[in-house]
Amino acid sequence: MQSDDGEYLIAPNPGDARLTRAVTGVDHTGQPVEARVVEERPLTIYLNGQEIVTAMTIGDYPEYLALGFLRNQGMLGTEETVTRVDYDEELEVVVVRTASQTTYEEKVKKKTRTSGCAVGTVFGDMMEGLQGLTLPAAEVRTSWLYALSKKINTTPSLYLESGAIHGTVLCRQDRPLVYMEDVGRHNAVDKIAGWMLSERVSGADKILYTTGRLTSEMVIKCALMGIPVLASRSGFTAWGVEIARETGLTCIGRLRGRRFLCLSGEERLTRDADPDSIDDEDRKHRRKSAGA
Repeated sequence: MQSDDGEYLIAPNPGDARLTRAVTGVDHTGQPVEARVVEERPLTIYLNGQEIVTAMTIGDYPEYLALGFLRNQGMLGTEETVTRVDYDEELEVVVVRTASQTTYEEKVKKKTRTSGCAVGTVFGDMMEGLQGLTLPAAEVRTSWLYALSKKINTTPSLYLESGAIHGTVLCRQDRPLVYMEDVGRHNAVDKIAGWMLSERVSGADKILYTTGRLTSEMVIKCALMGIPVLASRSGFTAWGVEIARETGLTCIGRLRGRRFLCLSGEERLTRDADPDSIDDEDRKHRRKSAGA
């Protein structure tokens, strides 16, 4: 799946002029400055002939975002066959077409606002699909966590360029594979889900890393993607931890430098690295959630 040199299959492109805009202002001393700020664009997602939602996004990988959103909302079941995904850049619309009509009407009627900083929407019962779910009994080595944290947080990204954005990374062992960013962590996760669906990639041996909080929504999305390990440099919500324990998901937060906290699924952890041998996080690569 990955080249021998360990490079990402998909990595952030902070130099993409479409994703940021130069804005002038003044700094704390009153001196004029120019800053790069992240763009937000509306993207309307259709499933066949039905408009489903309009999401605010940075605008990259719209097809993956649409596929992942629909899959994570339960509107694209495993039995559905996607025949086409059409994106119209001028209209800012993605249409996902399936071989047969889907049962999305009831989903559209029932919406739940989520706690994402760019406020997401979950359709239908948030717990739907978790009943009877069994996640793989995968291993996660602490040496992998340390290597991933260092690699991901030193990768050139829109966050390091402009801030005001979240990142989510699909990983296998100590190698990050696909790194997506967006204004909302739910969008970044949905892009990962869309890529997995498009490329027919299993989540059984993967780790999902996110810069955002480990909320109920993040835990549910990760479990439904079949990924047994969720890690973040940020903290947890109580409901997120509760659902992680109910589904058997390994939930690791506050992963910064040599430190982390596991509140669910500790049985998957193999402690093969001495924390004292791990360097603390370089201050210049600390994100806003890292604290002082």
